[in-house]
Amino acid sequence: MAAARRRARVRSTPSGVPDAEAHFVVCGDDALAERVVEELTRVHRYPVTVILPSRLRNHGPQLARIPGVRLVEAERLSTETFTRARIGTATALALLKQDDVGNMDAALVAQELNPRLRLVIRMFNMSLGHHVRVLVPNCRVLSDASIAAPTFVASALGEVAPSYVRLPGQTLSVALREDVAPDDIICGLADTSGGEPDLLPTDDERCDLVLVRASGSRSAALAEAAARGASVAARARLVGRLRRLVGALVSRGLGLSVLGLLAVLLGSVLALWLMNRHLSFGQAAYVTLLNAVGGASANLDMSGPEQVVQAIATLTGVALVPVITATVVEAVVNARLALALGSRSGPVAGHIVVVGLGNLGTRVIQQLRDLGVPVVAIDRTDGARGTRLVREHGIPLVIGDASQPETLRAASVDTAQSLLCLSTDDVVNLEAALQSRAVNPDLRVVLRLFDGEFADRVQRAFGIASSKSVSFLAAPAFTAALLEREVIGTISVQRRVLLVAEVPVDPGSPLSGRTVATAQRTGEVRVIALANSRTRQTTVSPPPDRRLGPDDWMIVVATRAGLSRMLVASSPPVAV
Repeated sequence: MAAARRRARVRSTPSGVPDAEAHFVVCGDDALAERVVEELTRVHRYPVTVILPSRLRNHGPQLARIPGVRLVEAERLSTETFTRARIGTATALALLKQDDVGNMDAALVAQELNPRLRLVIRMFNMSLGHHVRVLVPNCRVLSDASIAAPTFVASALGEVAPSYVRLPGQTLSVALREDVAPDDIICGLADTSGGEPDLLPTDDERCDLVLVRASGSRSAALAEAAARGASVAARARLVGRLRRLVGALVSRGLGLSVLGLLAVLLGSVLALWLMNRHLSFGQAAYVTLLNAVGGASANLDMSGPEQVVQAIATLTGVALVPVITATVVEAVVNARLALALGSRSGPVAGHIVVVGLGNLGTRVIQQLRDLGVPVVAIDRTDGARGTRLVREHGIPLVIGDASQPETLRAASVDTAQSLLCLSTDDVVNLEAALQSRAVNPDLRVVLRLFDGEFADRVQRAFGIASSKSVSFLAAPAFTAALLEREVIGTISVQRRVLLVAEVPVDPGSPLSGRTVATAQRTGEVRVIALANSRTRQTTVSPPPDRRLGPDDWMIVVATRAGLSRMLVASSPPVAV
């Protein structure tokens, strides 16, 4: 790992007290802003200025109660507003409003006032974010929805969240201990057998969630299984799409009418063929079809049974023509309505119902679609962010209140495999979950909830499969970007998060010359690899007695508090 990668970090004193000159500015008043401010102040003990429209709205009251926070109330992020927030001396600025264009404009204004300012920008449109990174120096662009979406998708499918750590020449992944070979395990991450997960315990053998090497044989087996599953899933999707297409174009009653009349015609053909053995089956079908659609001429020379068959065929033909006409008209009308409204029509089963088409819901639907999982979407309004995506890809959409039983029935929640409640309203999410479980007790339910303690109580009381917070999953990445830390991944463990980070050992730091075992701390930090910038070699699972030098970089799995202490221990003391 090249020495050039060693970047200037926000320094702390050995006691953990941050540099008195460092302060941060955060723009936003939602759940993500609150989480980021809490981490900066309570975990890392930095002073923070928060710019928000009002201290009385949204999460303003909660932000006002956090010690070490100064509030600046302003509707616009103008030059005057940033000046009041002392942006000229700020270490970094976080733009966390859900407004891509507004955040980009604010970034340009702030950069003019402080060219050395480090910027962390929240964006949904990552294509626009790429251009912002090119135009604005010293800038990180992150999407909280993109960070959190894989965890929600994995929970809906009943799988471990797909987390990967890429090291030089090797990839590590998160897995269940029962699914991997013992030789592939790097370290234990958590014991989740109890109610609260025990992170990074001393005894690795207790951990059911582990970090493993991406074994070639295991990858090949998984790839083969995935290929077989993909083939079966492709056939199932084709059959399902044909069924949904027919169901969307033709109502059940009209379809049964057509099938009934066709059955009568087929019976007439068989009867005529059996009664007139000199006629071939094709000739019998020909005569019956002409009688049905062209009208019949009376033939007194025919026997009584033949006359009955002819009469039935004629009457069936008279009824069939208008039914076919009605079927065609209904199909055309339903197709046009589906294109115009994006509404769902017809039965569906084995799908995942996604409630809420905001930033997170849109990302989740994109990933489920990429995996080939059938989806039905629900949103209260027709103007949600993800409505356009849903309609473009022909994904069934139900417009309505997800907390109402009729809306859930319209989404066929009774035959769904999972329900993802991803709206920004905790009450709506909980009501939708409880209503759905009443209809389908076997339904896997994943809730988006902000309050962690409330979410835990809901899981225990109602047997909800999982409840997660977007801000809780995404905040560590935003905080790490503000502090210019080399966080290379996050691992979600229920409602807790582990960080995977690169930590350089600086000359003169408390850890320089100490062993790997000294750097590790039960429940907080585990060293999973050691990279040397001089030899350019990376050692996975380094020996505990290996001594750390100034050319070393530690790759660690840590809690937020553990990483903060690790960075203090790996940095030289700051002169006071």
